[in-house]
Amino acid sequence: MLYSDFLHQLQLCARRQTPSIGKKLHSKIIKLGLQQCFPLPNNLIGMYGKCGFIQDALNLFDEIPYRDLISWDSILAAHNHAHLPHKTLSLFVNMLTLDALQPDHFIFATIVKACASLGFIRQGKQIHARFMLSQFHNDDVVKSSLVYMYSKFGLLDSSCLVFDSIALKNSLSWTSMISGYARVGRKVEAVKLLKSMPSKNLISWTALVSGLVQSGNWIDGFYMFIEMRREGIDILDPFVVSTIVGACANLASLGVGKQIHGFVIVLGYESSLFVSNALVDMYAKCSDILAAKEIFFKMQKRDVVSWTSVIVGAAHHGLAKEALRLYDEMISAGLKPNEVTFIGLIYACSHAGLVSKGRYIFNSMIKDYKICPSLHHYTCFLDLLSRSGHLREAENLIQTMPFEPDEAAWAALLTACKAHKNTQMAIRIADHILNLKPKDTSTYILLSNTYAGASMWENVSKVRKLMGTMEFRKEPGNSCIELGKESHVFYAGETSHPMKSEIFGLLLELDIEIKRRGYVPDTSCVLHDLEQSEKEKQLFWHVLA
Repeated sequence: MLYSDFLHQLQLCARRQTPSIGKKLHSKIIKLGLQQCFPLPNNLIGMYGKCGFIQDALNLFDEIPYRDLISWDSILAAHNHAHLPHKTLSLFVNMLTLDALQPDHFIFATIVKACASLGFIRQGKQIHARFMLSQFHNDDVVKSSLVYMYSKFGLLDSSCLVFDSIALKNSLSWTSMISGYARVGRKVEAVKLLKSMPSKNLISWTALVSGLVQSGNWIDGFYMFIEMRREGIDILDPFVVSTIVGACANLASLGVGKQIHGFVIVLGYESSLFVSNALVDMYAKCSDILAAKEIFFKMQKRDVVSWTSVIVGAAHHGLAKEALRLYDEMISAGLKPNEVTFIGLIYACSHAGLVSKGRYIFNSMIKDYKICPSLHHYTCFLDLLSRSGHLREAENLIQTMPFEPDEAAWAALLTACKAHKNTQMAIRIADHILNLKPKDTSTYILLSNTYAGASMWENVSKVRKLMGTMEFRKEPGNSCIELGKESHVFYAGETSHPMKSEIFGLLLELDIEIKRRGYVPDTSCVLHDLEQSEKEKQLFWHVLA
């Protein structure tokens, strides 16, 4: 085999991900004594790196007597490809110190990508400064990588400055800017930039749609997806479809979700792992846990996201025992649970009153799986203890956990004190929360209700005055029902619904009937200093609202 043939075959192995053939070629190269003939060693490193054989690439790199910039770029890119950006940066330092080499434009681009992967803003800016002082400062490929990095960091002004300086903008620079604008909610700039793009494709549209969905602009994401379809863009990759399924989940729009599911089947992407995972999550969040389980059990391959989605879905539907059974099956299948899995499990135990099981799972997460609990885990565990009446233990947990408890954690404990009628503890917790100067409107309402429940009307007045001075405005509660193709939204205190007379009339009839059958209104939850009859009226109209 000719020398040039080896180069060509190694490039094919890297492109086709065929390491077994690559190793055979490596053996032939050694037998012919060509292992030190450049650029064969660099091509071998590149082949092993792209095929995921990172240790083989590193061993070969260490054997090279003289390493040039191509050698270093090959091993640095190999570590990036293997999702080891920390190692990429440490090797880069070795290149500068041990071999005293200065980076070229290829290495600059590789290092910028590593900084972006790690979220290292300071180091990324340092590399940018070094690049600007180098002879490669006009390289558009490195600039495109910088646009990607700054967009990922959410530094859109810096990203825009670099983007505007690029002479020949490539797909990466366009999509990075579009995605960056969309992900921070600057949808007008994102859409405008897409429309000014000379050649739009699936990647650029996906950047816009997924960015809008990630920033919570789910309906705008839908509209852009529909426009993409009108533009005749072929969906050759299922990622954008999974993004739209996720938008359906966040909107809890079951009808639209089912339509997108049908579209998935038409496209032939129902076997895609991440599309199936998104469908399981969507059906679970849209209250169709049976459909979620049906898709889950039909999946030929399941990962930790699949199992976690169905476990969390079961937990949120009050199916605690089923969630725990699925967890046991997941462990038996050899999968390792992640942080979200344990949040779902503790939540399931909390709402089913399984205190001992919840404790066991919380401790297992730490001891067996070496997962350090986050504030969310502690809050869920706190909720478990609080709901079950273990108020002293819950208070001890909130005071000793390695995080500063947030407003929601204290509010959860206070709610539990009220539910379990521990007035003394409730007042103590309420006083503490009030000293923290909470920011959430609902927390102030909870404080007011706590003091009112204890007939501490002066404290109620104090809280109400604080709310007035801070200009809080509580969003009215609402509920929504789907009737045919129409959605009816009801807001608390609303009197404008066209069928209000019929609705109120029916509820008055029901109120008379349930009282006739022995119902006695529990007016203890009416936290105003009123007569009993007035309390009953307030309770009734609160139910109507």
